[in-house]
Amino acid sequence: MIDAEKLAAFALVTATTSLVPGQSMLFVMGQAVWRGARSGWAALLGMQIGYLVWWVLVALGLGTLAAAYPLAFRVLAFAGIGYLAWLGITAIRHSFHPEGGAPVQARRPSRHAFRDGIFIATGNPKSLIYMLAIIPPFVDTASPLGPQIVLLALLALAIDLPIGALYIGAGQRLARVMERAATRRWIDRAIGALFLVIAAIVFGEMLGSGL
Repeated sequence: MIDAEKLAAFALVTATTSLVPGQSMLFVMGQAVWRGARSGWAALLGMQIGYLVWWVLVALGLGTLAAAYPLAFRVLAFAGIGYLAWLGITAIRHSFHPEGGAPVQARRPSRHAFRDGIFIATGNPKSLIYMLAIIPPFVDTASPLGPQIVLLALLALAIDLPIGALYIGAGQRLARVMERAATRRWIDRAIGALFLVIAAIVFGEMLGSGL
């Protein structure tokens, strides 16, 4: 089984990578700004479900399968990128809807935030590559790997949720400045541009990694 020192090291690595504003946490914060804290939490939980899929696939040895079927792996990657870009375009397009000069009421939480979080997490095979890169140093190959991977997955979840809460809180504070329609429109455009930039970054990383 994994010893305490390895668990502590894994926790430190996971916390560090979660704190760095990557595409996942920026998406969660964007949902909190755009649709409110409930949508931010829904997106965060959806992403954890998506990551759970990758954890299971890692446990089943999908790394070998991905090497055997690179085309399917590539299609999945670019589907996730395209979906994220579509969300960005939707936010920008919404910013051009006339709303007048009255204060903007809080928007209703999106029913799709949870689904979007799952899709974005599962549509980002970089998550699998990351897991395949960091998991080996923290497991004991002399013991069954399944229970160890479950333990690491639960630890990662326990770390991601409070860090995600920090990003949701930041999104709520940012949302408070959007009292007038003009301000909201520019924030919508910024959020949409952010989603597009994230999609472009992931796209560049995919090309750079040869996927």
